[in-house]
Amino acid sequence: MLRIRAILGSSFLLSRERVEQVQKIFQQAFPDLASYADRIPSLLQDPVEHGFRSVLLVAEGAVGRVDGFALALHFAEAKCLFLDFIAVRPDLQGSGLGAALYEATREYAQRCGARGLYLEISPDEPGPTPDAETARENRARLRFYEQLGVRVIEGTDYSLPVGDPPTTALLLFDGLGRSDPLSRAEAVAALEPILTRRFGYVASPEYVKSLIASFRDDPVRFRPLRSKLPEDEIGAVASRRLSERFAIVMTTKHEIHHVRERGYFERPIRAEAIRETLEPTGLFSATASRGHGEAPIRAVHDADLVHYLQAVCGKLKEGRPVYPDTFPIRRPDRRPKTLAVQAGYYCLDSGTPLYRGAYLAARAAADAALTAADEILAGRSVAYAVCRPPGHHAGRRFFGGFCYFNNAAIAARYLSASARVAVLDVDFHHGNGTQDIFWERDDVLTASLHGHPDHAYPYFSGFEDETGEGRGAGANRNFPLARGCDAERYLKSFDQALEWILRGRSDLIVLSLGFDVLRGDPTGSFQLTPDVLRRVGARLGATGLPLLVIQEGGYNVRNIRRGSAAFFRGCAETAPSA
Repeated sequence: MLRIRAILGSSFLLSRERVEQVQKIFQQAFPDLASYADRIPSLLQDPVEHGFRSVLLVAEGAVGRVDGFALALHFAEAKCLFLDFIAVRPDLQGSGLGAALYEATREYAQRCGARGLYLEISPDEPGPTPDAETARENRARLRFYEQLGVRVIEGTDYSLPVGDPPTTALLLFDGLGRSDPLSRAEAVAALEPILTRRFGYVASPEYVKSLIASFRDDPVRFRPLRSKLPEDEIGAVASRRLSERFAIVMTTKHEIHHVRERGYFERPIRAEAIRETLEPTGLFSATASRGHGEAPIRAVHDADLVHYLQAVCGKLKEGRPVYPDTFPIRRPDRRPKTLAVQAGYYCLDSGTPLYRGAYLAARAAADAALTAADEILAGRSVAYAVCRPPGHHAGRRFFGGFCYFNNAAIAARYLSASARVAVLDVDFHHGNGTQDIFWERDDVLTASLHGHPDHAYPYFSGFEDETGEGRGAGANRNFPLARGCDAERYLKSFDQALEWILRGRSDLIVLSLGFDVLRGDPTGSFQLTPDVLRRVGARLGATGLPLLVIQEGGYNVRNIRRGSAAFFRGCAETAPSA
């Protein structure tokens, strides 16, 4: 299945492997310009230095394999893009992949609010292009562009030879489906930064001034079409060629974990409500969850806990759960002998039962989180793992609070091999399991906003003075909030937590998201509206950092629907354009 996605500066560090593949394709496609491939990382990472923002659109035919790319430069002040290079793997030439990449570039330009896309191609006439076969290929390429409404600008000096050795090119303009003409002022406003910032090494100030002066027609004049095309079929920007900015990962395996006893609020309808709400928004493309094995789980959870959950759940009969009822001081030499009684050895409360499907559902939730993490590594700006059961109360050696494996911690540990990671927990309840896992580690920052432990589960952790130990000293922050917390107080604490994370120079944020912060949740006490979550999403999107969202709590279905829509609407308002 072909996927085309955008890699921006904020996701460059997480997409290095794909960028390296792009560089190899570039060197094969443009051997005379092979050294330019070395500049691609700098173009992505340093927009201020270059004077424009670069975007790399990569086409993947298989997971992790780049089959082609388009490199475009965004000149925001001129509301335009310049298509710098487009190429596919040599064995895929003629496959239509180049056309798909160009269509994705048009879609990206439209998302950015651009009014035009500029590009160059070699002349399609025998005179400037002595090689007849090359001229034929250029004519075919131009016919393709004309079908999309792209026009050759004529009546200027742009096609005159420049450089050493001198080269010639046609300047093309793609109006992205617009019907109004291209004014001289708009063309000049676009061409001046393109020439001075992109081609400054060959275009002297005198040349740029002379070339700009050669644009005399207003509106700009286009060369007559050389293809007979129906006008009503020209120029529209096709949608859904470029993958959506946001990925969503769900799995139906969560349905095998359905506890029907009174007081167990964590039910399958929670995930279904999220799917029904977000599917019509058009923000997300669905990604199938992939298995990642047990190794990432064992990287954060004690092997005895993992083995116990697998063993006990495998022996239970359908409809015959085990509820912990005795909680010994956890001494390995005094561990109870029978599996059912051991539940209290590993669990923190009496409200989290072990059911036959709990282990398999928890494994599936961890796989969803890891698949969403892969989407972040591939360049997504936002990836959302709809995890059931949730995870942030599960620690290294214990489970509880409806949580068996800590999905956020598993994903954060997995991502920490590639980037500096911060976990921000905005569930109503303290992320005690996440704090426990990273308590003595400094490779992942952890912060949690939650109901004060004086009145909110899990009661024994989440106090402000808990900041980590050993190597992890200072790498954990808690922001406990009073019963009835309102929007002003909540957002003030959220801003403090986010500022602390940004000071830590994190490359990405893993967000433990709980809709139980909203007014009316049966397990929470805050007085927050969905608009608060919209503002939280907007603040996170505005950081420009990739955001991996892991679903935690939230047990009022109406709040789940309103909260999920509001949060991701906020993200979409401010997140990077791809």
